[in-house]
Amino acid sequence: MKRLMLVTSFVLGSALAASAQDYSDVPPKIRKESADKVIWAESVLGKKGPELQVEEWLTPKPDLDGKFVMVEFWATWCSSCRKAFPKLNGLQKAFKDELVIIGLSDEPAEKVNSMLYPKIEFTKAIDTRQLMKNQLKITGIPHGIVMDPDGIVVWEGYPAMSGHELDSAAMRRLIDEYEARKK
Repeated sequence: MKRLMLVTSFVLGSALAASAQDYSDVPPKIRKESADKVIWAESVLGKKGPELQVEEWLTPKPDLDGKFVMVEFWATWCSSCRKAFPKLNGLQKAFKDELVIIGLSDEPAEKVNSMLYPKIEFTKAIDTRQLMKNQLKITGIPHGIVMDPDGIVVWEGYPAMSGHELDSAAMRRLIDEYEARKK
């Protein structure tokens, strides 16, 4: 009995210590920090974004010409991913003429299509081979990138991350900055 209690205490203590971890031991090539923002991918901010690689469109293929494109990497089992969908739905509605949001899952089409809640009101696609995810060296989801109409990554991260949200004001700022550069 003492042995069982000792093992249980060790396991619980280890779990608590891991949950309080500051992630400083994660290699910088995997973890990108900007002040208090952590992303689980290699940063591509300010660089040419990857070529869009979609295995199958689950909604009609969008017209990307002259638009900002957000690719949101997600999965049906990811509660943080699903938490961001109402915000992404709102962005897609608010910026329908300037922005295309593509939710890209590495799960099979049947799994993605079977998810009824929350409703996804932006473009859905799958890439079960994880071509884009691997190209961006994404090690955790949710993760998204926003590319301007020239294909340059102007935002990256989790759209619902406290203090770093990709909300309407942030999206408007990205669009305004792009338009100012083009003048």
